[in-house]
Amino acid sequence: MKSLLTKSTWVLSLGLLLCACGGKEKKASTEEVTAEVSKTKTLDIEKPQLTFGFIKLTDMAPLAIAKEKGFFEDEGLFVSVEAQSNWKNILDRVIDGQLDGAHMLAGQPIAAGAGFGRQAELVTSYSMDLNGNGITVSNDVWAKMKPNVPKDADGKPIHPIKADALKPVITEYKNKGNAFKMGMVFPVSTHNYEIRYWLAAAGINPGMYTADNVQGQIGADVLLSVTPPPQMPATLEAGTIYGYCVGEPWNQQAVFKGIGVPVVTNYDIWKNNPEKVFVMTKKFVDENPNTAIAVTKALIRAGKWLDEPGNRAEAVKILSMPQYVGADEVVLANSMTGTFEFEKGDKRDMPDFNVFYKYNATYPFYSDGIWFLTQMRRWGQIPDAKPEGWYSETIKKIYRPDIWKKAADLLVAEGNIPASDVPSTDGYKPATTDFIDGTKYDAKDPIGYINSFSIGNKDKK
Repeated sequence: MKSLLTKSTWVLSLGLLLCACGGKEKKASTEEVTAEVSKTKTLDIEKPQLTFGFIKLTDMAPLAIAKEKGFFEDEGLFVSVEAQSNWKNILDRVIDGQLDGAHMLAGQPIAAGAGFGRQAELVTSYSMDLNGNGITVSNDVWAKMKPNVPKDADGKPIHPIKADALKPVITEYKNKGNAFKMGMVFPVSTHNYEIRYWLAAAGINPGMYTADNVQGQIGADVLLSVTPPPQMPATLEAGTIYGYCVGEPWNQQAVFKGIGVPVVTNYDIWKNNPEKVFVMTKKFVDENPNTAIAVTKALIRAGKWLDEPGNRAEAVKILSMPQYVGADEVVLANSMTGTFEFEKGDKRDMPDFNVFYKYNATYPFYSDGIWFLTQMRRWGQIPDAKPEGWYSETIKKIYRPDIWKKAADLLVAEGNIPASDVPSTDGYKPATTDFIDGTKYDAKDPIGYINSFSIGNKDKK
């Protein structure tokens, strides 16, 4: 309410000033400003002062934009946005109440609800983006992979590049007695499941988890380990790992520094896959229902702004600020403005590498969450078989499209988004084969999906 009163006072003062100057044209301008300010219907906010956390990645953009463009303030929210050191820290601080909400890996609230790692009741009402990740290898590994990659008539690599091109390189390392090591950002990260999916699609075993062994390296052809996103390029350069899966700008940073080559993006592994989510505790949402709706409203508006033509250059400038991602504008622009650079100089058009609003990107689909549950079970993070109904029951406690819908309906009423942008859905996307190996995913048949893979756990229906 403080924000609304402040704006109202400003409009009144402006109106008095214009009236004092006289003129019908100036009076009309005052009315236009008043109408614009009153467009947002401020809810009865239970907790206006909020602190949100994020990791320095470009897909935190909705938080930065909601703050910098005044969308939080329009809702009567006064938000501090603070960078966090790593994903475990961000999870712990939300659970412990030190943060009111945060930019998180989609797998984090799901794992907390499914019983892997630290357990808690977390919810997401907003999906932050689609796509946005890549897999990068060292220059040496790329030099060994490149002869195995199909080329076009101009001699350029044909994308997407499958892990089949990496398989003989891994065998070479193994024959020399060297383990092939790669990095990902967190055990329940999209990146872990994407690099595992990419490797396994080529018959490369990325390793299994058990209840007693949470390293995920049992039977592995490739040893995957955790490295925080901003440290990925330096860890690669030091030779500690030979490749990694991470979000931007840390793949493009490897190109910029000349230390590695991105070989595939997660758009090619799973077209328009869900990436980060915004997470609050169930306790916070239950105690502050209007605040949760207002936060979701502001974030939906931010996503829409980000996907409007012409806004990405400004978004890059905002993200380059040290309090947000803090990377060079040229590095951020490489992926944020519709292109992606693979081998140095091989820049290709990828208009959907970063999606923040299109394709119902902000809606928390149950089917997206169930995919993560299937991967947790496939690789053994969920150690025991679950009945089919468990998957939908579990995700419906975590993904909250009901909050999203309340926020979206208010935005439609205010004229901030068109009604056509609110999907008519039961929360499930249609079955799809938009994966690098063409495997069909139907969220309503999770056990059948798990059993369709040659590598991984198998369950009885």
